[in-house]
Amino acid sequence: MIHIVLYQPEIPHNTGAVGRLCLATGARLHLIKPLGFSLEDRYLKRSGLDYWADVDVHVWESWEDLRDQAGFNARFMFIECQGEGTYWQADLHSPSELYLVYGPETSGIPPAIMAEYPGQTWHIPMQGTRSLNLSTAVAIVLYEAVRQQSLTTSDL
Repeated sequence: MIHIVLYQPEIPHNTGAVGRLCLATGARLHLIKPLGFSLEDRYLKRSGLDYWADVDVHVWESWEDLRDQAGFNARFMFIECQGEGTYWQADLHSPSELYLVYGPETSGIPPAIMAEYPGQTWHIPMQGTRSLNLSTAVAIVLYEAVRQQSLTTSDL
């Protein structure tokens, strides 16, 4: 299964759009507190349209809670502007649970978390801008993971 992790997301309509992407691909959405909005926020629901109730979403108190619950077979990959390699170099096929982690819109994933996973940080190449909208970044890498996994799995 593919898991999308939003570490301390700040903007509700980005999270709503990511929820819709997760629903469309069968991915599970994880939100790590603190959130920059309420899950009852009208912007979140507007971006998620009427699909939000169907999104497989889990809310965590901390990164450590998610990491510990995910277990030893979890494979964490971090998508960040300062990632070591481009996302298309990443092997996104995983026989276990694949967690794609994205940081808050204004500050990114804390370096201390990424340092725990050397060789597992990736970026999306860009020209003329320092970042993309969070939901756009999730869509790019999520669909590449779906593509890679569909090459060996007939049920995607």
